[in-house]
Amino acid sequence: MSVDTICALATAPGGAIGIIRISGPQALEILSRVFTKDVSAAPANTIHYGHIKNGAEIVDEVMASLFRAPHSYTGEDSVEISCHGSRYILNKVLNLLIAEGCRQAGPGEFTQRAYLNGKMDLSQAEAVADLIASTNQANHQIAMSQLRGHFSSKLAQLREQLLKLTSLLELELDFSDHEDLEFADRSELTELTKTIDNHITHLSNSFETGQAIKQGIPVAIVGKTNVGKSTLLNRLLKDDRAIVSDVHGTTRDTIEDTIDIKGITFRFIDTAGIRQTQDEVEQIGITRTYAAIDKARIVLWLIDSEPSIKEINDILQRTDNKKLIVIKNKADKADNNSYNSLKLPFVSISAKFGKGIEELEQAIYEAADIPTLTENDIIVTNARHYDALVRAHEHIQRVIDGLQMQLSGDLLSEDLRLTLDTLAEITGGQITPNEVLGNIFKNFCVGK
Repeated sequence: MSVDTICALATAPGGAIGIIRISGPQALEILSRVFTKDVSAAPANTIHYGHIKNGAEIVDEVMASLFRAPHSYTGEDSVEISCHGSRYILNKVLNLLIAEGCRQAGPGEFTQRAYLNGKMDLSQAEAVADLIASTNQANHQIAMSQLRGHFSSKLAQLREQLLKLTSLLELELDFSDHEDLEFADRSELTELTKTIDNHITHLSNSFETGQAIKQGIPVAIVGKTNVGKSTLLNRLLKDDRAIVSDVHGTTRDTIEDTIDIKGITFRFIDTAGIRQTQDEVEQIGITRTYAAIDKARIVLWLIDSEPSIKEINDILQRTDNKKLIVIKNKADKADNNSYNSLKLPFVSISAKFGKGIEELEQAIYEAADIPTLTENDIIVTNARHYDALVRAHEHIQRVIDGLQMQLSGDLLSEDLRLTLDTLAEITGGQITPNEVLGNIFKNFCVGK
């Protein structure tokens, strides 16, 4: 465990107030050396008014909040100094603290100490970064659920079931020579193992949804040139993000931006119009249009006239595994109810005048197929967690196969142990290598 005392700015500079955090065994003593009062013996959970001083010079008028181990964020003696937000003042205070014995904290070091001191497990520590980075309601709810330990509790339940299974197998090994004893039926053990695997698989399957929520759901806007794709993007974004022109082939590259619809982030990609062209640059843009379709989860096919059977077949083939929304644009100009060849559900809009945009947003939200989330829902968003769950599934699947093949309990126990160890990687139940900890916390902001 670390024995040095660390400090860092915990808020972005430039605001009215800036907070500097101190944590470690000398936190209160070091503060007292630069504060106008000695708080080394002050009670926990108290706030003190005073001045930060540099010799006879008064640097700032501050409030200092004191927390004593183990009842603090890091589990150590900690201080939060609320200063005025001047960059000069904040740097001056930090330099004074470092001169008195503090060390500048590294990225995520406060949260890393909280983990090492048992204030939270590793998955909860990672949720802190997700909470800070949350940009919409869904991201926030998932991060809060993980931070409050719902994911950890689920893994603890799986651990108990695995330990029960391990105990039954070890009992079978220890007393296999006692013919008068009855052991758990192998079919019952198989059912218990399958139940555990179903829970693991359910968690790993949620990763696709989790990534969509965390990264934003990609939506490609496609169609022929001059059909109104850029106008639609601007209408959805409520901003003139894309150039709108009557000239064919104006959009030659993908243009991307995000909007929030009912708490979910969608990444809209305006693409180059699909048409036959000899323009080399425009051809590159059209190639990127097809690439955008491949990456999209939802495709908006914008039309302003009746498409041919070939066009319909082409779009259906390219969006075979996507959610396709057909949009009839320019409702203010054309009779959009007379397309005989189009046997697909559609949304009728006027991108230019904003008609039908709310209905389109509702259709996009429904196409995302994101379940209504609460803080109690467990959605996996972390690639490290997903990797561990996939490997745990592989280990437990070998146990299922072994039970069905009537393998001996010692062979099955090895795969059960691997399953337990793999799941423990998620919460840090095992000793986690420093390299892994470094990779986890390196992307945290300094001061957290």
